[in-house]
This record gives sequence, C-alpha cells and structure tokens, in this order.
Amino acid sequence: MTRKKKKLLFVVNTLGRAGAETALLELLRQLDSQKYELFLYVILGQGEMIGELPPHVKLLNSSFSSQSVLTKQGKRLMAGTILRCFFRNGGFVSKLSSVLKNLRIMKRKGRIQTDKLLWRMLSDGSQRFLMRFDMAVAYLEGASAYYTAEHVNADRKCAFVHIDYKSAGYTREMDQGCWERFDQIFTVSDEVRTHFLEAYPEYASKTVTFQNLIDQETVRRRAEEKGGFQDHYSGMRLLTVGRLTYQKAYDIAIDAMKLLKDSGYQARWYVLGEGDQRSMLEKKIAAAGLEEDFILLGAVSNPFPYYAQADLYIHATRFEGKSIAIQEAQTLGCAVIASDCNGNREQISDGVDGILCELTPRAVADSAAMLLRDEEKRKRLGQAASEKKTAQKEELEKLLRFL
Repeated sequence: MTRKKKKLLFVVNTLGRAGAETALLELLRQLDSQKYELFLYVILGQGEMIGELPPHVKLLNSSFSSQSVLTKQGKRLMAGTILRCFFRNGGFVSKLSSVLKNLRIMKRKGRIQTDKLLWRMLSDGSQRFLMRFDMAVAYLEGASAYYTAEHVNADRKCAFVHIDYKSAGYTREMDQGCWERFDQIFTVSDEVRTHFLEAYPEYASKTVTFQNLIDQETVRRRAEEKGGFQDHYSGMRLLTVGRLTYQKAYDIAIDAMKLLKDSGYQARWYVLGEGDQRSMLEKKIAAAGLEEDFILLGAVSNPFPYYAQADLYIHATRFEGKSIAIQEAQTLGCAVIASDCNGNREQISDGVDGILCELTPRAVADSAAMLLRDEEKRKRLGQAASEKKTAQKEELEKLLRFL
C-alpha cells in the first residue's frame, strides 16, 4: 500500500535574489519529493529566482512574473498586485485602517518603511486556498507570517525569523498576535532568537534556532563556471554581495573606499546586488570621485566566480540575521571582514576565520588595509573559513519532526 504524501506549504513574500530566498530554495531542494508534496505561494507573485524553483514544487500563484521587484517594470507590476490585494477578499475599511495604523507607528519611531506599511494589507488581500495542508511554513516575517497564521488551513504551522526583529522595524502592534498561531518558530541564529524573544518572551518554549541550509559542494562547483570580473583590473579586488538597502550600509563602505584610495591603495570595491538605494549610492560615489573604484555591478545569477576571484570579502552591515553571503564567502575560502553587529559576530571568530570591526569608515578601511598588506594572513583566514561545515541533515530534522 502506497503511503500518502504529506502536504507542505511554504509561503514567502517575494522570490527575489536575496539570502532568505536562496536559503528557502535550498531547503526545498533538500526535502524528499517521495515523502512530501510540496507547494509554494509567493505573496507578491514576483521574483527573478523563480527559474531555480525545484520541479517537484508546485507554485500556487495563479500568475507569476520573473521580474525583480527592484526594476522599474517590476515596481509597476508590484503596484498592480498591491491594488488587486486591496480589492480582493473585501474588508476595505480594515485594510485601510491597518495601513494608517502602521504609518502612525512608523512616524512615531521616525522611520517609514513602505514594505512593512503594506504587509498586513497584502496578507489579507492575497489568494485563498481551500486545500488543507499537513504543515504550513511562513518562511519570512511580515506578510508571509500574517498570511500563514490567519488565512491558511493547516494541521501545524511554523514560521521562520531571519532578522534582528527590532532593528528591522517590526513591532507587536504590527503583528497583531500572529505569532500565537504558530506551533513552532525557527530563528536563523542564536542572536536572532535572543532579539525575537526580547519582543516575545512568552514564546521561548516554542522558539528554536534553525541554521540556513547551504550546499557547499554546489557553491564550490559553480565557482568554477565561467563568469566573474570582466574589467581586467590588475589591482586588489574587494567584494560585497547584498541588496542595495539601508541595512547593508553601503554609504559607510563608500567612505571607507575613499579613505583607502586617498591612502594610495590600488584596489577596487565591487558590489553584487540591486535595491532601492542605487540612485543615492551612485550620487555618493560620484561626489567622492570613486566611479572607477566603487562599482555597482547589479544582481547576477551566479555570484560564486566573483567570490573565488576576490582578494577580500567585506560585509559591513548595520544588522543581520545570518548572512548567506558570508557563508558562501567562507565556503570559497575568502578572507572575510564583517562589521561587529547582530548576526555577523555569530558567524566569525575574530582573528581566526575572519575579522570583525566597528561599522565606521575608518575601522572598515583600516581592517581592509591591514589584510591587503598581509597576504599570509589573508590566506590563513581564508583557509580556516573554508574548513567550516554546515549541518544540513540535523537542521532539516528540526523542521520535519513537527510533522
């Protein structure tokens, strides 16, 4: 007698090229399609990584665009989705009031975040499904968590938290009790768990750490494919991979690069990623006279040859959950410099497999200068980083034991 497959639904906000989405795709690849019937619903119905969705995963969206939400065309498509969500499923007054309530909260805190302003409205206006699942997993905070908690039929519900909850701008007022509806909450690092429980201490017993999955062999294999830097530069290459957002602190990186250049270092700093701060960063780069020294390459489908060809990997961010980019850089033996912030410090043993520094232009520049001068130390840090292993099977079992 054939055993009936269990139905697992995963919900995510977008399927753009970012760390959490990369980790989700790896998790889906690791799940046994002989045991589980896998479904994915993407709240905004967009994302350039849709082509990497494993074939055994059924996409529930009635329509889907591979356009990034960061491109002009992608932003137009997203605006249409937001409008449809406002009218779908009714509740117009409730949706509008949630937006206005979140706006008041953000104004009070002095930081307006458009995505978080709309997450609850998008959740309430997303597609609904009659199917009942054995388990539903909200893989990101915000809309996917609200939607899974309130609008999905499932025997068990789990949620993932990928960020420093408070630093990212989330509040209990925005969440409106959604976390109560989850049987299990997974945080991607111990620090993320600590900060989440500062906001929700009552959920300590059901909140555990789940390390992001990364297939290190695939990363190493793809690093050998064609690609990487095309400018034939002969100096030292610095690399950062991440979206062009406030969190990633590229404004500080640009100032650090200016200090390096003024000190006479022959180096270029390259960034792989897109985001809403591109225009501002381009102006800052031009004002500093760094057009040939700090280069925004955009998002690429295979970043791994760039890691392999870089002399230094720098991840000077304001806060993190657990950086997939740092894990990838370490896997490929990069000497890594990271800001000493939430998330980063859990991934690096300072002076052993990387360098931690303050998030100031001078501290970042001094750390980079020190390693640029010291080839032996770069190699030693890179070798130690490459020896770090990820625990795929053990982490996967943490999720599946709740089925």
